[in-house]
Amino acid sequence: MSTTPSDAQHKFIPVVLAGGSGTRFWPRSRKARAKQVLSLSGSGETMIQETVARLLPVAPVTDFLVITNGLLAETIAGQLPNVPQERILREPCARNTAPACALAAMIVERTAPDTVLGVFPSDHVVVDGARFTAVLQAAIAVAAAGENIVVLGAPPTRPETGYGYIKQGDTATQFGGVDVPVRCVQRFTEKPNIDRAIEFVSDGNYSWNAGIFLWSAKTLCNAIREHRPAMAEPLEKIAAAFGTPEFEAVFATEYAKVENISIDYAVLEPRSAKGAKSNIYCLPADFGWNDLGSWSALHEHRMSQLASAGHANIVESGHALHLDAFGNYVFAPGKAVALLGVSDLIVVETEDAILITTRAHSQEVGRVVSEFAKAGRTDLV
Repeated sequence: MSTTPSDAQHKFIPVVLAGGSGTRFWPRSRKARAKQVLSLSGSGETMIQETVARLLPVAPVTDFLVITNGLLAETIAGQLPNVPQERILREPCARNTAPACALAAMIVERTAPDTVLGVFPSDHVVVDGARFTAVLQAAIAVAAAGENIVVLGAPPTRPETGYGYIKQGDTATQFGGVDVPVRCVQRFTEKPNIDRAIEFVSDGNYSWNAGIFLWSAKTLCNAIREHRPAMAEPLEKIAAAFGTPEFEAVFATEYAKVENISIDYAVLEPRSAKGAKSNIYCLPADFGWNDLGSWSALHEHRMSQLASAGHANIVESGHALHLDAFGNYVFAPGKAVALLGVSDLIVVETEDAILITTRAHSQEVGRVVSEFAKAGRTDLV
């Protein structure tokens, strides 16, 4: 991987969130093999490798912070050999996105409070890398221009109930040097029902919350101190120990005291209640964004990569035969696969398990993992 940073005016640190329970892409994913360490998109790289690669135009790899868990840390370190080991943080327990984001900000705030941090999930895909870079550089400039919070919103293509939504207001005109549209944020809504999702898409002023946020270190730290003061004290103790021999022990003791809450609920929603004074701005994630939240979403993404619309199935196998079969996704490497008269199936084979479901039910794969866990089959989760 190249380590050449951009010539952006503002110091920028990408924070890559790489935890995960490994349920959405079972049976390929497991607790110790979550989707971000799998190669899914067809590029040949794992999802976390793709995430880091697309960020290299705006930051050197040595500046990254990666936050993961003990089960995945060794694998991630092997896949990202140029990221310094001490910058791959192992959460001692799962505590959602707010503590992870806030801890990164508090570590950076101690030495460089004006540095802009960007938060990036490690399991998303982006089609247009050049547009991603342009939007990100604009977002960095907006985040650096004051006590601003920047979110990226993807144009909705359907009334999806699995995403959060951002309602956008007026265009922000004060960022004259930014050549990407910037709009004020009016409200966040988490995972609406289908009727509200239909309303949002029809309205035209809503975007999907892409889960990508930017702010200066001091902006996020101050927001945490204001809206979640109980969270601030243990995180500040952990940040103070960063880089010392006591870090892991302090991390384990103090992190367990922190509230388990998303950054949306902890900061974005209460901050947006301030209205015009919230200083939250949305830039368009119009670069072919997809969070690959299910096997069906992966099928759709892989279909979009194909030049010919005549490809109706995605089959990763030794040899594939398609006879009157449409809309299927099959993963059975090394096997000959024959599809005959079936539609909209998901079939995934690994050494120890086979998943057979429909695309319509692929969001529910977590139920399978839960049932195996209840049955004591820890070898399968």
